[in-house]
Amino acid sequence: MTEDKQKAAGSSVDLEDMVASSDSGARNPEGFPGKLLVGIAAAWSLFQLWVASPLPFIIGFGVFNATEARSIHLAFALFLAFMAYPATKRSPRDRIPIQDWIMAIVAASAGAYLFTFYEQLSARPGAPIMQDVVVGIIGLLLLLEATRRALGPPLTIIASIFIIYSLAGPWMPGILAHRGVSLQGLVNHQWLTTQGVFGIALGVSTSFVFLFVLFGALLDKAGAGNYFIKVAFSLLGHYRGGPAKAAVVASGLTGLISGSSIANTVTTGTFTIPMMKRVGFSSEKAGAVEVSSSVNGQIMPPVMGAAAFLMVEYVGISYVEVIKHAFLPALISYIALIYIVHLEALKANMQGLESANPPKPLVRKAIGFLAGLLLVMITALVVYYGLGWLKPILGDATPWVAAVVLAAVYVGLLALGSGYPELELDDPNTPIFKLPQTRPTVMVGLHYILPVVVLVWCLMVERLSPGLSAFWATVLMIIIMLTQRPIMHAFRGRSNLAADLREGAMDLWVGLVSGARNMIGIGIATATAGIIVGAVSQTGVGLVLADMVEILSMGNLMLILLLTAVLSLILGMGLPTTANYIVVSALLAPVIVQLGEQNGLLVPLIAIHLFVFYFGIMADVTPPVGLASFAAAAISNGDPIRTGFQAFYYSLRTAALPFLFIFNTDLLLIDVTPLQGVVVFIVATVAMLIFAAATQGFMLTRNRWYETILLLLVAFTLFRPGFWMDKIHDPYRSIPPSQFEQALGDVERDSNLRVQISGLDAFGKPLTTWMTMPIPEGETGEERFLNLGMELVERDGKTIVDLVTYGSEAQKLGFDFDQEIVTVLAPVDSWRKEFMWFPALLVFGLVVLMQRRRRARQITEATA
Repeated sequence: MTEDKQKAAGSSVDLEDMVASSDSGARNPEGFPGKLLVGIAAAWSLFQLWVASPLPFIIGFGVFNATEARSIHLAFALFLAFMAYPATKRSPRDRIPIQDWIMAIVAASAGAYLFTFYEQLSARPGAPIMQDVVVGIIGLLLLLEATRRALGPPLTIIASIFIIYSLAGPWMPGILAHRGVSLQGLVNHQWLTTQGVFGIALGVSTSFVFLFVLFGALLDKAGAGNYFIKVAFSLLGHYRGGPAKAAVVASGLTGLISGSSIANTVTTGTFTIPMMKRVGFSSEKAGAVEVSSSVNGQIMPPVMGAAAFLMVEYVGISYVEVIKHAFLPALISYIALIYIVHLEALKANMQGLESANPPKPLVRKAIGFLAGLLLVMITALVVYYGLGWLKPILGDATPWVAAVVLAAVYVGLLALGSGYPELELDDPNTPIFKLPQTRPTVMVGLHYILPVVVLVWCLMVERLSPGLSAFWATVLMIIIMLTQRPIMHAFRGRSNLAADLREGAMDLWVGLVSGARNMIGIGIATATAGIIVGAVSQTGVGLVLADMVEILSMGNLMLILLLTAVLSLILGMGLPTTANYIVVSALLAPVIVQLGEQNGLLVPLIAIHLFVFYFGIMADVTPPVGLASFAAAAISNGDPIRTGFQAFYYSLRTAALPFLFIFNTDLLLIDVTPLQGVVVFIVATVAMLIFAAATQGFMLTRNRWYETILLLLVAFTLFRPGFWMDKIHDPYRSIPPSQFEQALGDVERDSNLRVQISGLDAFGKPLTTWMTMPIPEGETGEERFLNLGMELVERDGKTIVDLVTYGSEAQKLGFDFDQEIVTVLAPVDSWRKEFMWFPALLVFGLVVLMQRRRRARQITEATA
């Protein structure tokens, strides 16, 4: 074996170990322990499928309430964590030491305690006996140890600090001090209720996350991962820097169903990074492109590294709404990354790989693309409206008819794919690599799209719960895994039914095991993050953080956001996506809400949660902890720190987006019509491409310093035209608080007032804050004020709230007795902020003109 091959083989082993140690556990024991580990992992997957299915309710057996299901879920996760993750790097990988057996059994028993003694615990709420306290202490200690093994020290240290903070409150200095929590009170809150470990986060992991992770694992084992990579390369590999563009698309497609940026990096990077290096990317830049695109997969709906399901619970909006708000920024970010790759290719004058497709004129390519797009749109409309018309006619038989149609489409797609050669796993390190042809590559795996279509249909159209939607998509995925080989081989005339079924069953078994092992870290992470959430609710530490940020920022709005972004980055380092979001949303989202309202920043809660989520995710690429950068560097043989810095540089677009959608919620498709949404998408995409050109220092040719500044100004104006329009024309007029009732009658029914109120907070401290007040029902100001449900009184020249009716709109908005209404702002008719786009585009045209002339001169000089 040559030295290069030995190095590559060693690197491959290191990579597998890295992914295993971070995602699924590095230990693979032999003999009975190995079979037991695999069997319990598969049993966990089957248990989760059972809990999610309607079968328990149909047959009236095996129905678990939410607390019982969470307890069993954590018991599985804890047992497998001690079985699959070695205690140290020197611990054996091929066997399980006796101490790990003991800890696994004890930890699983403590995890299952709420299920085992559910009736007894429900009979003594808030009054734990000594047995409860002992089990809780053991459970917390073993959970922290399982976290250290599965996720590393960061989350373990953070959770431990919050436990110590809860107990040591009276001895804390200054603003950190609180009354403290007794050991019995802490154990009761954290382990015996649903406020801590067994809280919302673990509930989401139990109900939704597991099924989506399992669905992704089954999809990958069926061959969809290889299919996505091949399709991306066949479509984009022949363009300038083609392998890098293909890497972005392949990682995006994988990220749709993946919950791990490290696994995403290794899965696609093993193939894409050597190809990028072949066309001219340096080791660090090739790794950075893969890291940026893989980490971006965590912000891409529908899974978003499981954060989408947590947002449903924390923000209080539907899953469909979360997807709608998160989709546009993620898509724009991916488009910008493809453009960044294109600019890198232009700067280095790179070429693409040799295409296997016969050359076609540009017009034919455009016609073919548009025809395909039109066909997809017509098919979607026929299915959507066809089922809509058939439902009233078919009634209860609709699901059966839909299943028959789906089966017919599945068999038809397999028949279509059987006319093309099977997809092989290529070696990207071979000296000669020819891109696969697009048509055969796309056609042979179209059936992999069906489970994704079923998932989206159930979520978006049928409006089923995420868990039930994932269940039906997984059921279809299981059917595909068992039947795709026999049916396709039958169409090809070489059927071996027994062998094909056996191979499909083996893939299914491996997928069930793989899905469960991939969930160990997520299950442990959500449970441990619950400790932090429990400590926040028990000690009020969130208010302390808000005070600290307010002191450091001196009340400046941009400084508040910048400090919160930095804190999110720090807290997110070394944490998996799910735990990352739980921590930053529990600690920092309330900070922005509270300080923002005090300083006039009134935005929907989803915008704030996406803000902290984006910066928590950025920790995956930020040196020195960014684990995805180390994984990519192991493949590219580059320097991991330089790879991390390059990936962070590529990810500046992702860091800019949260600030932009905080101040311009149109980007989140909030309160916009479909036509406005299309316009926002087009303009925001152009703005992000201009921003990418500015930060990369290259557009048509290398930027001059003043061109970079102009491009940044253009991008900012396109993203946030309201900033300049507000300077020209104030969007609000101030109304004396004494004319509050008159103001209600003067504004349109579908608009809002901005009201500043001053009073006392829950702790009796003075508090001045802003609120957005929708206009109540009514034709006149008097009717609207009556429907609002409060009374005002003038006292010493001040407008004071004298009465708030219980259950009224005023009470829901936050008005309270004895508050002073300080300021009332009413919207005024003004120019549309979108008018600012026109001067911005004129400036952009000027920069393009200057660069085109300079580029023409350079070409002339080069050819002279």
